Amino acid sequence: MSCLLVTLVAAVLFSSGALGKTVTGLFKSEVARQQNGQFITKFMYQGDNGLLVCRLDNSALATEKESRLLLYQDMDSDLDNLSCTERLAKAHFTISLHKEEFNQTIPRQSSPTAWQALYTDRYTCQESAVIPSHADLSFTLLLLNADSAGNPLEHFSAEEAGLHSFYFLLLLAYFIACCIYIQPLYQALRKGGPMNTVLKVLTMALALQGCSALCNYIHLARYSRDGIGIPLIGSLAEFWDMVSQVSMLYMLLSLCMGWTLSRGRKPQSRPLQWEQSPASTAVAVGGVVTQGVLLLWEQYSESESDHHSYHAQRSLAGVLLIALRVGLALLLASVLYQIISTERSTLKRDFYLCFAKGCFLWFLCHPVLVLMSVVFNEHQREKVVTIGVILCQSISMVILYQLFLSRSLYWEVSSLSSVSLPLTMSRTNHRGRY
Repeated sequence: MSCLLVTLVAAVLFSSGALGKTVTGLFKSEVARQQNGQFITKFMYQGDNGLLVCRLDNSALATEKESRLLLYQDMDSDLDNLSCTERLAKAHFTISLHKEEFNQTIPRQSSPTAWQALYTDRYTCQESAVIPSHADLSFTLLLLNADSAGNPLEHFSAEEAGLHSFYFLLLLAYFIACCIYIQPLYQALRKGGPMNTVLKVLTMALALQGCSALCNYIHLARYSRDGIGIPLIGSLAEFWDMVSQVSMLYMLLSLCMGWTLSRGRKPQSRPLQWEQSPASTAVAVGGVVTQGVLLLWEQYSESESDHHSYHAQRSLAGVLLIALRVGLALLLASVLYQIISTERSTLKRDFYLCFAKGCFLWFLCHPVLVLMSVVFNEHQREKVVTIGVILCQSISMVILYQLFLSRSLYWEVSSLSSVSLPLTMSRTNHRGRY
């Protein structure tokens, strides 16, 4: 599955396709005064023939208020330090909104460049002027890049180019893998065994990731046609992804902490099982709750991130989420070091090392990819993080699947000692079998 995706990741990351958007809302004079220009949206244009289309419901009201749309090129930090009049004067384009529809062609961009649109009117910089009790001005804004034929018809922006194709390939890979492995996995789950419940959790997490990819694909497919997509489906994709993340975290923490906390009190004669002690359960639940809260906070802290579950970690929640994953990786490293340093059996050490690879890849891929993304261009960074995390976590699941399904490794290891591996979840009606 991963080979098919990896061979096409470069094409996705450096794709020349584009993604745009349609923005609807209200131009508000009061907000424009408070913010020295009402922020409307941000869009990354590339190449030739970029287009901005502004449509108004009441052009007469716009004329009366002297409404204007200001376009700025890549000036996020500079604008904050300017006075109101200086800020307005720095605009690269000033569009006077006196018609029901106005088209503005964006000049050729030698490299993908972010543009932002602000609304102002005659009251924006006049703090002493009384704003009349007019109705707010309704608008629709279309931002379009050029397609392969040079026509401004593509609803995609440069920083998200290729994501639609990536999710299609991901779904294709999931489908092929499902056709190949569904029968052996079903037979393994039916037979039961030491890691039956862990395999169920892995399968559920992978299925949730597949649901997230399907929702993202549906949302982007619709978005490519109208620039809006299906926001509910996009939010559902993020929800499935978050549930998958916390499910995997609970399983990995329970396995590691269950081993550590129960290691010293397991009698030699007891069958191999994962004891869910209060201490190990508390650690696992605490980690899950913390990550869940941070994921929710991070998802909704970046209102402009419309189409994907991983952002560029510019928010405090994103930074804390990375710190949590690094901390969990260090905790895991400490646990496994204690295990491996006292283990003399080569076979069991190989098992633990393989388990460590899968866990480290799951926990550290996001922090490492965020750090690596700084070497890429701005429009490629979020794609690197989004695509990289999905691929790495999928590979991590494959490693764990191979480990827990391997009768030549785990089953031999588990038969050597019922003390050293609590990586099982026993059930009352199965205890006599192992």
